[in-house]
Amino acid sequence: MGMNSVTNIGRNGIQDWIIQRVSAYVLALYTLFLLGFFVTTDVDYQSWSALFDQAWFRIFTLLTLLSIGGHAWVGLWTISTDYIKSAGQRMLFQAITVLAIFVYVVWGIQIIWGL
Repeated sequence: MGMNSVTNIGRNGIQDWIIQRVSAYVLALYTLFLLGFFVTTDVDYQSWSALFDQAWFRIFTLLTLLSIGGHAWVGLWTISTDYIKSAGQRMLFQAITVLAIFVYVVWGIQIIWGL
C-alpha cells in the first residue's frame, strides 16, 4: 500500500475529482446566498442572528464548512504529492494540514451550533 492510498481522502482520483466539484458547487451556492442576503437585507445583529437561528441555514453552513475542509484537503494533498518529493516532509505537511482542517471544522461546529 503506497503513501498516496493512505493519505488520499478518496480511493482514487475520480472520487477526489467529485469531492472537489461537489464542494465547489456548495461553496458557490453558499456565497451566492450570502451575497443575495447582504444585498436584500439591512444586515444588523438581529437579522444575522435570525438567519442563524434557522436550522436549515445552520445545516447549510455546516455543509459549507465540511465542503471547505474536503476541498482544501484534496487541493493541498494534490499540491503536496506534486511538489514535496521527500516522503517525510510530505507526511509532515499533510499531518499539519489535516490537523488544521480538523481544528477549523470542530471550531466552526462549535460556533454554528453554540456548543
